[in-house]
Amino acid sequence: MRKTAILIIIIILSVIQVKSQSNPEIWINENIRLIQLKDSVFMHTTWITRSDGERGYGSNGMLVIKNGQAIMVDTPVEEEKTKQLTEYLKDSLGVNVTKFIAGHYHIDCIGGLNYLKSIGVESIANYMTINKCKEIDMPVPKIAFTDSLNFDFNGLKIQCRYFGGGHTFDNIVVYVSEKKVLFGGCLIKSLHAKRIGVVPNESVLSEWDLTVKHIMENYKGELIVIPGHGDYGTEELLNHTVDLAIQKKNQ
Repeated sequence: MRKTAILIIIIILSVIQVKSQSNPEIWINENIRLIQLKDSVFMHTTWITRSDGERGYGSNGMLVIKNGQAIMVDTPVEEEKTKQLTEYLKDSLGVNVTKFIAGHYHIDCIGGLNYLKSIGVESIANYMTINKCKEIDMPVPKIAFTDSLNFDFNGLKIQCRYFGGGHTFDNIVVYVSEKKVLFGGCLIKSLHAKRIGVVPNESVLSEWDLTVKHIMENYKGELIVIPGHGDYGTEELLNHTVDLAIQKKNQ
């Protein structure tokens, strides 16, 4: 019995070690974390600092790194943490952020954009995001696209695509095709989410489940999916989001 228990413990520790090796974490500080999802692709997570000095909610973004250059998809909420993340990449990894892509117009996507613009980073967004940022006096990305934008990034194919409304009317997804990593942002919910989390006067609940179904029709196979908040996962996150959106619609 004792030998069996020891064997089980060894197996569990081996699984934990393999998982750690396949998705290593880098803590830049207590509020900024990187997780390597695939070669060249990382999820960055930053936690806001509340007025009482305690850690607040966390938000995810994506980094695509190749040949000493990086694309940042969504910034941390705060400019200072965007600076810390960018400087870490440059000073510790020898990587310069050269492009930025906004997932939608909320502060957890573009809160650090002014800093990125100050260091010469090219910024890209859906034209609806750009128009909304101008309307509400938020930092404004420079390069606009309509339904989709495809480009080569040092040999990696990057696709930015608008499938419809959901979390906001302008939310897009970003796909790294060779790595099968899909950044869904706040349009996609983590498996821990128990409700869809509609933002009053901003979310498009009538389209949300249909938008995600459209995404599922276009990106198939063993995906890694990054939500705007919470843990990354597989295409299960897409199904989960559809279920939550339909549940909310039927209330």
